[in-house]
Amino acid sequence: MSKKVEGVKMTSNQWHLNAKEKWDENAVTWHSKSISNWHDGSRKEIVPFIKKHIPQASKIADLGCGDGYGSFRLWEEGYSVIGVDLSQKMIDLARKQEKERLQFVQGDLSNIPFKKESFDGAMAINSLEWTSDPFHSLEEIRRVVKLKGLVCIAILGPTAHPRQNAFPRLRGEEVICNTMMPWELEELAINNGWEKVDEHWVYKKGVSPSLTENLSNELKQSLTFMTLFLFKRMQ
Repeated sequence: MSKKVEGVKMTSNQWHLNAKEKWDENAVTWHSKSISNWHDGSRKEIVPFIKKHIPQASKIADLGCGDGYGSFRLWEEGYSVIGVDLSQKMIDLARKQEKERLQFVQGDLSNIPFKKESFDGAMAINSLEWTSDPFHSLEEIRRVVKLKGLVCIAILGPTAHPRQNAFPRLRGEEVICNTMMPWELEELAINNGWEKVDEHWVYKKGVSPSLTENLSNELKQSLTFMTLFLFKRMQ
């Protein structure tokens, strides 16, 4: 999905089309492991983290919902959820789970297809990295979430193997993955009118909590497979 740079930066529309193509191609493979990932894998702590902060029965946007199983898990916990994903094939898989208070639409995080302040909160799990302009996508999330609303954003940490999607840029090739450090997302969000409420760290299997509990946030972030943030919209 990368290509050699010819002196012209990839446009946001090209990025959008390439990302859509990639996730259309990956839909079946992703779907095959999604359930175990949310129950036993790296995503198992996300729903408890959200429940800790966002009241049940809230209306939540799952932005970059993939095959929709994370949306379904939120629905099981009593939330009203609308999942949004760039990939139509992902949405086709997700819609097999639709029911009252659980719906799915095809859409782009750079132009979320909902009116201002449509949601009490939002979830964006490893999806902000796949946008051409993460700051603008944060603005879009802020637009559709109510004032004082909460959003859970997860990004891959330094030890996550999938970060290699951005590696070809070092060979002068275009990529469609904006990997960032956790502290970079935090600063980006604060500059965008959000306030950090909480943070949670997900490590690779085999890492005992006793090894990290006394470390600073900065050091914890540097060891993570994934970092979860909970931000509140302040503007």
